[in-house]
Amino acid sequence: MNKPAYLLPALSADKTALSDQARKEIQMLSGARPLVFFAQIISAWCVIIAVIVLSIHVDNIWMTILAIPIIATRFNILGLLAHEQVHQLGLRGRYGDILTNILAAYPIGITVEDYARVHLSHHKYYFTEDDPDFLRKSGPDWTFPMPTRHLIKLCLSDLCGISLYKILKGKRLENKTVYKRLHPAPEWLQPVFYITAAALLTYFAIWPIFLIYWVLPLAAFTPLIVRLGAVCEHIYGKPAASIIESSPLIILRWWEKLILPNLNFTLHAYHHYFPGVAWCNLPKVHEIFKRENLINEDAVFHGYLPYLKYLQNRGTKIQTAITLSN
Repeated sequence: MNKPAYLLPALSADKTALSDQARKEIQMLSGARPLVFFAQIISAWCVIIAVIVLSIHVDNIWMTILAIPIIATRFNILGLLAHEQVHQLGLRGRYGDILTNILAAYPIGITVEDYARVHLSHHKYYFTEDDPDFLRKSGPDWTFPMPTRHLIKLCLSDLCGISLYKILKGKRLENKTVYKRLHPAPEWLQPVFYITAAALLTYFAIWPIFLIYWVLPLAAFTPLIVRLGAVCEHIYGKPAASIIESSPLIILRWWEKLILPNLNFTLHAYHHYFPGVAWCNLPKVHEIFKRENLINEDAVFHGYLPYLKYLQNRGTKIQTAITLSN
């Protein structure tokens, strides 16, 4: 099995190297941002509905083919917003989790409560045997550099819908007693949501539309987008690796943010250092680290493609050079 790609750290030091002033500024950036959160939910739903309506109106196979990945990108946004709610950065109060479940989590087959158990364990037990994300993403399917044939096989399995079950299962933890939510959604809400949705689809006779424009994007393109996001968050396969050693910094170009928005998840190291900072403020945290001279600009990637090329090619070369020098 290939060894994981070596990552040249983009951060020269962790958060402990920040000045007192920088820490105060980041503290001011912390806390829920409900208006921005809700605006993102509304924006995602508007895009989904508009694309579906336009596709039905145009009634063209090419429009349908174009619509499916666009809808999938917004499903990914709904999942990322559920992640924000896990950290209580979205809708606060008694009904925050309930509304997020209805508007973001349930429509794509997950729940805030299940997601919280997995993801908060990932934060607490980062890259250890108790980290469910690390355990799930260990092995040849997540180790780079990866044989091209195996990478193609994984992408095809995503596009064929085979990976969806693994993704949904990965957002659940068998132990229901850890990380209980302060105001969890009642257990009856999720089945009632799905029964109501099925009844409405039947009443309006729009099951074919649902299968084409909801199930197909969710089963096919969404897993591929989720895989890309996971690969860009961490380099797996390195037990006990620190956040600096395993988390790249990727600055997306404007057109990448437009085509494949990811709520600044490519600045994922900052999220682990400051999980109380909402996604919209992570670029500000990055600017603070730059001002504090804690960024190695040569190790910052500008765009998805340079990073993916690095994983497959340059990482191998650097690793070989280190081995030879030792």
